[in-house]
Amino acid sequence: MDYVYGPGRNHLFVPGPVNIPEPVIRAMNRNNEDYRSPAIPAMTKTLLEDVKMIFKTTTGTPFMIPTTGTGAWESALTNTLSPGDRIVSFLIGQFSLLWIDQQQRLNFNVDVVESEWGQGANLEILAEKLASDYTHTIKAICIVHNETATGVTNNLATVRKLLDHYRHPALLLVDGVSSICALDFRMDEWGVDVALTGSQKALSLPTGIGLVCASPKALEASKSAKSVRVFFDWNDYLKFYKLGTFWPYTPSVQLLYGLRAALDLIFEEGLDNVITRHSRLGKATRLAVEAWGLKNCTQKEEWYSDTVTAVLVPPYIDSTEIVRRAWKRYNLSLGLGLNKVAGKVFRIGHLGNLNELQLLGCLAGVEMILKDVGYPVKLGSGVAAACAYLQNTIPMIPSRI
Repeated sequence: MDYVYGPGRNHLFVPGPVNIPEPVIRAMNRNNEDYRSPAIPAMTKTLLEDVKMIFKTTTGTPFMIPTTGTGAWESALTNTLSPGDRIVSFLIGQFSLLWIDQQQRLNFNVDVVESEWGQGANLEILAEKLASDYTHTIKAICIVHNETATGVTNNLATVRKLLDHYRHPALLLVDGVSSICALDFRMDEWGVDVALTGSQKALSLPTGIGLVCASPKALEASKSAKSVRVFFDWNDYLKFYKLGTFWPYTPSVQLLYGLRAALDLIFEEGLDNVITRHSRLGKATRLAVEAWGLKNCTQKEEWYSDTVTAVLVPPYIDSTEIVRRAWKRYNLSLGLGLNKVAGKVFRIGHLGNLNELQLLGCLAGVEMILKDVGYPVKLGSGVAAACAYLQNTIPMIPSRI
C-alpha cells in the first residue's frame, strides 16, 4: 500500500526513477541466494555479455556496481584519471553541474565550458581548446549525453569527430544515465571510452545498479591512474572476472534477476524499436506542448530530448505549484524545475517501459492542471495534437500480428 494512499495507480512521469514492468517486479520477488553458488556467477556472465549490447559495444568491459549514477560517475573518473589531471567538462544543467562538482572535489583540474541552460554543449569552444592543446594537457572530455534538468541531448558523434580531427588522445567519458537504452547510443562507433547509466532510468528497474562500460583504452589508462579508489576499483572486479565468480562483494541478487528480466523485455521488443518508441513519445509530447501555447526549455530542435521534455511556464505561474497540484489532486508525478530553472519549468519524463496511451493519460492530466493554475489552455488541445501524430505512427505490436 502507498505510504500516502490515492485511488488507482500513481502516474509516474518524472524522468527517473520510472515505471517498473510487471515481469520485472515478479522476477525480483524472490528470496536471497548464496551469490557464491554456481547459479549467480552463471547468470552474471550472461548479464555482462548482454549489457554490452545496450552500450552497442563488442570491445568494452562492463561493470555492474551496486550504486547509483553518482557512484558510476566516480567510478569512471577515479579509474581513469589522476589528481590534477586536466578535464574539459560541459555545464549545461543541474546534472552536469553535479558531475563537475564531483570532478572538482576529486581534485581534478576542471576546465568548465558553460552554456545557457536550455542549450547544448558548446562544441566550438571544445574545438578551440583541442586545437590549442599542442602538448595534450587535456586528459579527458566529460559530457552528459542527455541533460535531464533541461531536456537537452548532446551530439556525441561530433565530439568524437573533433577529437579525431585534432588527433587528440583525450579520453571521452559520457554520462548516459537518461539516454542509454532509450536514445541512440553507439559506444564503439563514437569512440566512447567510458559510458555509464543507472538501473532506475530507461532499464526500468529500481535504483541500485550503476552500469559502467570501459573501452580497452580506458582499461589501459586505469593501470596508471593514481586516484584513490576502493569500492569502485575496476581491478577488484577484473580479478573476480578471471576467477569466474565475478563479484568482489555482495550484489543484490534480486536486482540481478530484475536486470535479467528487463534486458529480456528490451531484446524482445528490439533495442532499435525501443529507441524508435522513445522518439515517438518525445515528438508527441513536444506537439502537445506546442498546442498548449507553451515553449520547450530546449532552445533548438537539434538538442531536443526524446526521454524528457522541460516545459517553460509563463512568469505569472510557479511551475512548482503545477508539480504539487499534479500529485495532490491527480496522482500524477511530474519533474520539478531544478536550480536555475526552479519555478520556471516542469518536466515530463517519457522514458523506460512506457507506451503511448500511458503518455496520453499524462498529457490529459497536465492540461487539467494548467487549467487549475490559471493558464488559459484549451482542454484536449495537446492530447489531440499528440493523438493525431501517434495514430499515424504507432506500429503494430510484432508479437500480436
